[in-house]
Amino acid sequence: MDSHTSQPSQAPRSSHPPHTFQVDLRGLVDLLSHHLYSGPKVYLRELLQNAVDAITARRAAEPDAPARVRLYAADGALRVEDSGVGLTESDVHSLLATIGRSSKRGEGLQEVRSEFLGQFGIGLLACFLVADRIRVVSRSARTPQAPPVEWTASDDGSYTVRTLPGAERPEPGTTVYLTARAGAAEWLAPERVRALARDFGALLPYDVRVGDEPVTELPAPWDRGYRSPAGRRAALARHCRELFGFTPLDSIDLDVPLAGIRGVAYVLPAAVSPAQRATHRVHLKGMLLTERAEQLLPDWAFFVRCVLDTDSLRPTASRESLYEDETLAAVREALGERIRSWLTGLAAGDPERLAAFLAVHHLGVKSLARHDRDMLRTMLPWLPFETTDGQLSLAEFARRHPVVHLTRTVEEFRQVAPIASAQGIGVVNGGYTYDGELVRALPLVLPGAVVAELDAETVTAHLDAVDPGEELALSGFLAAARATLDPLGCDVVLRSFHPLSVPALHLDDRDARHEQARAAAEDRADDLWAGILGSLRGSAPRARLVLNHLNPLVRRIAALGDRELIGTATESLYGQALLMAQRPLRPADSALLNRAFIGLLAWATHGEGDGR
Repeated sequence: MDSHTSQPSQAPRSSHPPHTFQVDLRGLVDLLSHHLYSGPKVYLRELLQNAVDAITARRAAEPDAPARVRLYAADGALRVEDSGVGLTESDVHSLLATIGRSSKRGEGLQEVRSEFLGQFGIGLLACFLVADRIRVVSRSARTPQAPPVEWTASDDGSYTVRTLPGAERPEPGTTVYLTARAGAAEWLAPERVRALARDFGALLPYDVRVGDEPVTELPAPWDRGYRSPAGRRAALARHCRELFGFTPLDSIDLDVPLAGIRGVAYVLPAAVSPAQRATHRVHLKGMLLTERAEQLLPDWAFFVRCVLDTDSLRPTASRESLYEDETLAAVREALGERIRSWLTGLAAGDPERLAAFLAVHHLGVKSLARHDRDMLRTMLPWLPFETTDGQLSLAEFARRHPVVHLTRTVEEFRQVAPIASAQGIGVVNGGYTYDGELVRALPLVLPGAVVAELDAETVTAHLDAVDPGEELALSGFLAAARATLDPLGCDVVLRSFHPLSVPALHLDDRDARHEQARAAAEDRADDLWAGILGSLRGSAPRARLVLNHLNPLVRRIAALGDRELIGTATESLYGQALLMAQRPLRPADSALLNRAFIGLLAWATHGEGDGR
């Protein structure tokens, strides 16, 4: 073992016989390792916390007292020195000798946690997670004339206390020596100690070093002075990559002075599910409390990961998460307001950055806007939607169209979009998750905006009527087509519209679909239920097949003289329109498609046999 981790001289000034802890120490350590602490690494946090608390206590009486913490690791051993307030022999007996001991029999682990958390002893108890032997040498700053005292404990539950010559520790403070237990040497390795110290202690207010290497990095990245906003963004982006492993879309200052909070939120560069619990890094008075804080931000702020330092939030017994109380609720609301202010600031002054953000996180924002009225008002005008004018925000689309028409399904939008666009009808695709509900809420955010569900009447009314003389000439064709589709609850109309490549358009609305479903159920039901369902028959509008008079195929079919062939061709157009709309097929529709295919095949082969 090198000089950094060497033990002090064993020459005692006075000594005492061995003592034993008043509990099963090994059993208690096992409970703490499995139920209180998340893993062995917390031992180093507890050692740092003890050292920092000791320095803070000394500086309360001596503001100019040195504030140093030094860690030395080598050969499976660790030495931690601090310049804190130190301990007298009486302190050792009252603090260290009470490790794990309760004043009442039958107390559970929760009571043990509550009673001893934050005392010097419980931090040392965590060291038994990685060490089988702990030695503490301390000298009190409050009573400098008192000799140094040594406390040595083993994981078998025994410990000794003795005083040492003054030369063993001339200055006030405490040194803790650990010897690794079997299989735990990796936790005391220099590289591991250095990494843990940097992780836990980067924001501590005192001079903390592993050997000669500084651990603390103050001021915190979000509090440093930068020459320009661009330089600050670049520096924070580097910090985010080092801390979280991603380059953020943006960074948001989290400054709540009344709650003693400073920090930064980093906007994720890739989409995540709003249901995924976000985890954040929280430092308590500089010491890393947890890197998995879940309840720090409102649920809607799923798109950021944050790191902050606080002196007001209350830790749980393990000091690895936050206690849910009124303070945390107030902080959560205040941090949410900071993030919401960032969003409104982008909406007001930086639409390009807002667009970049929404391009990634629009689905999650849409999900939460349904439940958060403030988020709805802030974001709805800016959220992108699929429209007949392309991908647009609702605010822009509403400026272009006095009425915002809404389809209920993606298939319906796909079918009518080309026709509606050619006719100047403004349509938004409401078939995607959340979109229909949000579009209907537009008048709440933009007073005066008009939203209407697209129905067959609206589309048909915008299509060009055919010349009455031409339509009269085709009355025989139309009568045969209508007779063919009447059993399916579908009317046939003739219009002229673009694009020319679309021969037929199937249109219906919710009422028409309900009537079709009712009629289908009536056909399948027994006499009793058929009678009941028949009594529910109303005057709902029927679906309609709109034939495009400008389409060459429709013109050729209209010129056919064979009524049966017209029926087969009409069934084919109907089936093709259903397939183009990707509508679910009823049994009657499937039978029609099969019949039309066989009919056309028979007609074609019959034509060849006749030499046509």
